Amino acid sequence: MNNLHTSQATLETSNQATSAEHTHKISYLIGVDGGGTGTRVVLADQSGTELARGAGGPSGLVHGRQNAWDSILVAIRQAFQEAHLDMPELSAIAIGCGLAGVNNVQWAAEFIALNPGFAVVQAETDAYTTLLGAHLGQPGVVIALGTGSVGEVLQADGQRREVGGWGFPASDEASGAWLGLHAVNHLQRTLDGRAITNPFSDAVLAHCGGDKDAVFAWLASANQTRYAELAPIVIRCAADVDVAREIMLAAGREVEAMSHALDVSGQLPIALCGGLAAVMTHYLPMELQQRAQKPQGDSASGALILIQHYLQKI
Repeated sequence: MNNLHTSQATLETSNQATSAEHTHKISYLIGVDGGGTGTRVVLADQSGTELARGAGGPSGLVHGRQNAWDSILVAIRQAFQEAHLDMPELSAIAIGCGLAGVNNVQWAAEFIALNPGFAVVQAETDAYTTLLGAHLGQPGVVIALGTGSVGEVLQADGQRREVGGWGFPASDEASGAWLGLHAVNHLQRTLDGRAITNPFSDAVLAHCGGDKDAVFAWLASANQTRYAELAPIVIRCAADVDVAREIMLAAGREVEAMSHALDVSGQLPIALCGGLAAVMTHYLPMELQQRAQKPQGDSASGALILIQHYLQKI
């Protein structure tokens, strides 16, 4: 996307008061990490001290904006139960949300309009709340590596920029789906006789059905998620099979390119997150290996920081 975020930087309920008197009525803060497979929330008191966590079903906006609220409310109720607290009126809660799908302006507006009664609602991309959580709200770079991939930077002047994230198969470099796509491409070459069969190609073939006809059928219905299911085979075989190792090293170089695009100076801290972060660290170019660090917090923590920063401004 490579653009500065402006219109999506802050989404809030249109009818909420923003006076200091209004914020005094807020007793609890909620940070939400909402994705396509599940929702995680962190419950904090008004000072930001974490009290408990909860989980619910999917709240990515692609699944429906009311469905997102339903999942978020389930997770919030669970968090209050975990904290042994009675669920208060929603008007006593300010909530920050990092949600998949917020880049769709219409979906985001519909989500905000359906606010079930929270005193304050802030909605941002889950990539941004991941960034806030990784560096505890301070400037830095984050590259998320899961089924897909995306990188984002928060600069010292408050500006943000995103790279990658264009969607599979055109983008999502170094992601699980990207690894799987390269694995299938190697398999095709071995089946054609353009490359030598090896334990890696054998494992991919077995996963895709065992013969050429089965591979054609697998390809006909394969989506991003199914390609990503091949990533563990690439990772496992990289220890012993050169072609699998080269795919992993190529992924590491893609991460390096994303990092450089986000921070040409190479001075900002960089955190890798997502399901592939730990294993990918071993395949990064050495200079980047030395810079990369574990996230200090997760996306739900980042969403909590999001709502805290907003309340501090009003």
